[in-house]
Amino acid sequence: MSTRRALLLIADIGGYTEYMQFHRSVLGHAEAATARLLGRVVDAAHGFDLVEVEGDAAFLSRDAERLDGPAAWSAATGAAVALHRAFHQERRYVERNMCPCGSCTRTADLRLKFVAHLGEVATQTIRRWTKLVGLDVIHVHRLLKNPVRVPEYLLPSDDLYRAAGPAAAAVRTAPVDLDLEGIGSARAHVVDLQDLPAGAPLVDPSWRHRLGSTVAMVGRGLPHVGPRRRDRVPEPVA
Repeated sequence: MSTRRALLLIADIGGYTEYMQFHRSVLGHAEAATARLLGRVVDAAHGFDLVEVEGDAAFLSRDAERLDGPAAWSAATGAAVALHRAFHQERRYVERNMCPCGSCTRTADLRLKFVAHLGEVATQTIRRWTKLVGLDVIHVHRLLKNPVRVPEYLLPSDDLYRAAGPAAAAVRTAPVDLDLEGIGSARAHVVDLQDLPAGAPLVDPSWRHRLGSTVAMVGRGLPHVGPRRRDRVPEPVA
């Protein structure tokens, strides 16, 4: 099984579990809202391939065979800015539709955080499903379990940080030491997304967009409204 160098990035929705539990009475709208948010994140990940949607996260990769350290750092930080903006633009659209349910009006509770790593991966195909495997794939996923308190951040691994050299020094970072399950001691570097250059400002949805968004959300929620269909039990034959 051949390996290749790859830049690995995971965009993870913060507050997802609490959001889904709190709004389980309008589960259809909660599911539709988070699906729309993740969809916009994936669409904005130019230059990256979607490996897999993992519940409340999108696992992305980019071939790094021709990327030097500074270029990989720039790709990770640039993607974080672009995906963060796309997430919050779509969140604003969802939040400002005309549906008054808590699932739609409380999407402001959701946040987006990122972890990134530079390493070696292999491709594994099972039937028609292709996935990335290797220790570095495990490494980037383990970075999600961390003590970082910043609401929205990019957490590059030490491998990516050291490869970036002076490019990383241009961004304010804070080191954090981790104990990664199955890997051991590791260091990563916290970047508050507020410290990265902001993208284009968010825009408010038009009335027509709000109406269309409302219709779409109502349609997604209908299967979860009203009594569930139950199989009819046949009456006993006399």
